[in-house]
Amino acid sequence: MTPDPLAPLLALADVEAAFTAARERVDAALRHRALRRNGGQVAAEISLRAAVASAALEDHRYGLDEVRAGTVTDPVVQGALRVAEAVGGLVDLWPRAPRQVLARLHVLAARGVVPEAALGRLESGAERIDALAGLVAGNDRTPPLLLAAVVHAELLTLKPFAGPAGVVARAAARLTLIGRGFDTRGLVDVEAGHLAREPEYVGAAGAYATGTPDGLRSWLRHYAAAVSVGADEIAEVGDAVLSPSAT
Repeated sequence: MTPDPLAPLLALADVEAAFTAARERVDAALRHRALRRNGGQVAAEISLRAAVASAALEDHRYGLDEVRAGTVTDPVVQGALRVAEAVGGLVDLWPRAPRQVLARLHVLAARGVVPEAALGRLESGAERIDALAGLVAGNDRTPPLLLAAVVHAELLTLKPFAGPAGVVARAAARLTLIGRGFDTRGLVDVEAGHLAREPEYVGAAGAYATGTPDGLRSWLRHYAAAVSVGADEIAEVGDAVLSPSAT
């Protein structure tokens, strides 16, 4: 069996423990009673929240209720919503044709933000994108959370596309978590976790870009923390969904 090329990252101090804790937090959240009969409603709300958070991380910040009401026409927000809606249909294609999926995500995210000719086209980093695609394609060795964290960081720091490249990075990470079975229903709002810890998110991404062990560790620990925050949101949304029948 081919060894996992990312396995050494789990040996960095506290990383494996942080990932284990995040996994346990997600497992506990997925037992929320709202998911038994109202799972679709919870998933739809979390998808909306994730899109709003992803746009906010591009510094396009709007209230959740504004976006829910359909009054926000900001193209970055609209792009994040299109991406959120499309994720489910791209899960199976992601491990087979990662570059094609990334191009599609960029078309959805950046329409109305960058010129038509730039949609789906790499601006830089083709070699690293090829390497990343090779890491994603058919990889059933790397633990899902670790692979998603690396996919996210590579795309976030490389910025291979014009415009809201961060929306693409976060969507690719979400695809990885869903497709690899960590979060099959797309219920973990990792984007909200990044937004809740935004200074850390920015700093940890910068640290990852240095390529040092401490920098990589900083990012991976942040990612685990963001997943934990996203898991907690399942309970928050689930409680809200159940509250009308509880009163």
